[in-house]
Amino acid sequence: MEKLCVFLAILVILLHGGTVTALRTKDGSEEWGYVQVRPKAHMFWWLYKSPYRVDSPSKPWPIVLWLQGGPGSSGVGFGNFGEIGPLDANLKPRNFTWLKKADLLFVDNPVGTGYSFVEDSRLLVKTDKEAATDLTALLIEIFNNDISLQKSPLFIVAESYGGKFAVTLGLSATKAIQKGKLKLKLGGVVLGDSWISPADFVFSWGPLLKDLSRLDDKGLQKSNSIAKRIKKQLEAGQFVNATDSWSELEYVISINSNSVDFYNFLMDSGSDSVSLSTMKLKLFKEISMRRYSKHLTSIRYSPGINGDLISSLLNGVTKKKLKIIPENITWFEQSDNVFTNLEGDFMKPRIAEVDQLLTLGVNVTVYNGQVDLICATRGTEKWLKKLKWAGLSNFMVKDRSPIFCGSDQTTKGFFKSYKNLNFYWILGAGHFVPIDQPCIALNMVGAITQSPAV
Repeated sequence: MEKLCVFLAILVILLHGGTVTALRTKDGSEEWGYVQVRPKAHMFWWLYKSPYRVDSPSKPWPIVLWLQGGPGSSGVGFGNFGEIGPLDANLKPRNFTWLKKADLLFVDNPVGTGYSFVEDSRLLVKTDKEAATDLTALLIEIFNNDISLQKSPLFIVAESYGGKFAVTLGLSATKAIQKGKLKLKLGGVVLGDSWISPADFVFSWGPLLKDLSRLDDKGLQKSNSIAKRIKKQLEAGQFVNATDSWSELEYVISINSNSVDFYNFLMDSGSDSVSLSTMKLKLFKEISMRRYSKHLTSIRYSPGINGDLISSLLNGVTKKKLKIIPENITWFEQSDNVFTNLEGDFMKPRIAEVDQLLTLGVNVTVYNGQVDLICATRGTEKWLKKLKWAGLSNFMVKDRSPIFCGSDQTTKGFFKSYKNLNFYWILGAGHFVPIDQPCIALNMVGAITQSPAV
């Protein structure tokens, strides 16, 4: 903590338009600030420059933009301190930080999430595409006036619902680049356990859990019945109703499986203090919204780390260090207001956007944890087969290659690729691959970004 105080003493203030919008450390290793992406809508970002950087004319050092899910979960909080940033929630160095392969840019997206805020709640986004427009405005502000950043390819890496933001941002950014409005090189879009096709996921839950003996025939019938209702609602354009049915389906599965963990189907969910068997259905939607962040900070992932610890960190020493977070802004693990405003988009698929990215020649990588349920590999493979991309048939017939970690020749996963589509199957990982399989995740991001060897 003493070192942190010394570190804070060397902050340098950057001025823009006469007001403080960003700060950086004297050595330039960290920068952070706010971008007003729309009038009265302020998005917070935090950039870490890698101490492992290797300059190579043939392979420029990459930047990873991390997009969290939820929607409404904080990338500055969870992606940073919970998954891939330089320090964990105890402010101890992370052995497998992704800084070993790239610079890291975290954002609290959409506005209203984490440290990001709006001055009027009516300014919260209602669609994934609106979120992408805000993110594009953020990138324009950060990259257009920094020639050094423009030299590094940017890889948009997403987790969970963040995948929907990633594909809409990928398209928005590509268009902005083509029009000369955005000065950066897009290296690719990476979709980790991503909520790209909700219908395919909800149909995967029942059969998968039946095969695992977590559901019996009765539970499977109930699950499939609600999934079919969701399909009809989506076809009828009843998207908010479909979101309500999704909540009901999670409730029914939890009851009939004795609380299977939606983020690791080999485990029981232990994050909720109220017994699901006595929980009223009307409360389950609220719990579903918070489930993402509660599981991410579960003690089973990182001993000693829980939601209260991360919340204390972001509202305490981190807020003090950053200096520009308004006093009236309290960091929360999950913004229910952000989720509620996106209810109409929550169950909409983004397969067509993935198709567009592939057709435009953008590198698209999909990775999935073996024991994830919420975005089960079974569902991911299902939506991938629906792509209309011309190279899909060739991709499907390609053989998979096993992947390992270092000298350990135990199979850690599989990989296959054709042209600009890549797929990683990560064994032994649930929804949060960087936490469950940190070594293989680090190697994977190094391969994706073609990061120069450290």
